[in-house]
Amino acid sequence: MSNQAADVVFDALGEPVRRRILELLRDGPTPVGRLAERLPVGRPAVSKHLRVLGNAGLIEHRSVGTRNLYVLAPGGTAAAQQWLAQTWDTALACYAAEVGRAVQHAGQRHEPPEAFAKERP
Repeated sequence: MSNQAADVVFDALGEPVRRRILELLRDGPTPVGRLAERLPVGRPAVSKHLRVLGNAGLIEHRSVGTRNLYVLAPGGTAAAQQWLAQTWDTALACYAAEVGRAVQHAGQRHEPPEAFAKERP
């Protein structure tokens, strides 16, 4: 998945009301009216937030009879999860390389690296 897909997900999640909607949808399919009852915004605003979440691939809309239900999309957060994992992997690799350099440098001087040589009380 591209960074662009992750950007869309993160943009959608940047709004607290949208994050709350996702939390409410964890309980299962929910109509917009029930969501609006539990949010600090009106039904028209909830509908707009649902549209943004849907466009980001985070939720899906299902019609059941005359009711419109919203559910979490399977794999909707995959792009953001992949971006976070890659970012974290890069940070860990840089940290490991720095520790390796510090250990190698200390070995050349026959002293422990300063970060590891702190006296303990």
